[in-house]
Parts: sequence; C-alpha cells; structure tokens
Amino acid sequence: MTRFTMEEVGWEPRLPPVEAATATPGQVAALEACPPGQRGSAYFRTLVHDPASLAERGALFTKVMYAAKGLPRAERELATAVVSIVNGCVYCASVHARRYVELSKQDAVMHALLEHGIEVQGLDARQQAIVDYAAGLTRDPTATTAAGLAPLRAAGLGDLEILDLIHAVAMFANANRLMQALGRSVPPAEG
Repeated sequence: MTRFTMEEVGWEPRLPPVEAATATPGQVAALEACPPGQRGSAYFRTLVHDPASLAERGALFTKVMYAAKGLPRAERELATAVVSIVNGCVYCASVHARRYVELSKQDAVMHALLEHGIEVQGLDARQQAIVDYAAGLTRDPTATTAAGLAPLRAAGLGDLEILDLIHAVAMFANANRLMQALGRSVPPAEG
C-alpha cells in the first residue's frame, strides 16, 4: 500500500536530467523562467529536455494554481492533493498536502486524508464536496455529469470556483502522470 506523508519526499529520475554544463541556451532560458527553488531540481532538469513544453507547463500551472479570483488557493491545493492520492503520486501528494496546511492551517484535515484515505469522515460540507468531486473526476472522468456539480453548488461554490476546481484536477491528472512516468517518488525512509 502507498504511504502518503506530509514529510518531504524525494524524486529519482528514470531519464538523465539535463546538466548545466551541457544545457542549450533554450534549456537554460526555460529553467531560468521557473521559480528559483525549482530550477535545480532533478524533475525540472528532466522536463527541460523539451524547453518549450516546460515553458507552457509552467505558465499553465501558474494560471491554474495562482489565479487571483475563483476558488481559494488552499482549496486548489486540497483538490490537487486528493488527485495525487487517488493517482498514487506520493511526491505530489506530499507537496500539495503541505501547501494546503500552510494556507488553510487545517493540519488535522490533511493528516486524516493522508492516513485514512479520501473516504475520511468529519470534513465540512465544502471540503467534502471538493474532495468527492476531485476524487470522482480523477477516478472516472467519463462519469462526470452536470448533476455531479450539485453538491459543489450546495456547498457554496460558484461557476468560476467550479471551473477552477476542474482545471486543477485536470492539470494534476497530467502532472501526476509526468512525475510517475519520468521517475519515482523516494519516501523519506529511503532518502
């Protein structure tokens, strides 16, 4: 069984990351456009094999996760942590669980999700609606219907918030697959 944690998780690439000494000018520029803390990571140095794709990915991530209006950022992080749990991406679940706690100050909520799974009890109505929708869309996108939005609306989410939620869930379906296909999460006990 996958062990999720809020501890920092490592990542080991399957493809050799681009090294600074051999990087093309385009690769260097693409990495310099990334947030400073990510530029040297093995993951971003692996993604920069295709600098144009990395640039597009970074722009999309910024627009989806940091938009000033719509779904509050903490709830975007909650949704992406849920997507990562459903997909079994230990690395992404760890990162977004920590970000959710930093933003929401709701440590107990995230610990419950990581330790007991997304069927955990005791969430407020809004959290439960977000968790259920994110998990359902991740597990079976073809089962998504207009009626599936009713619990979100009942919990107070408006159209822009729902669209933001869908963007975050869809983007992390891709992000988890990239992370999992290009390498493997390294739990703290192995690091």
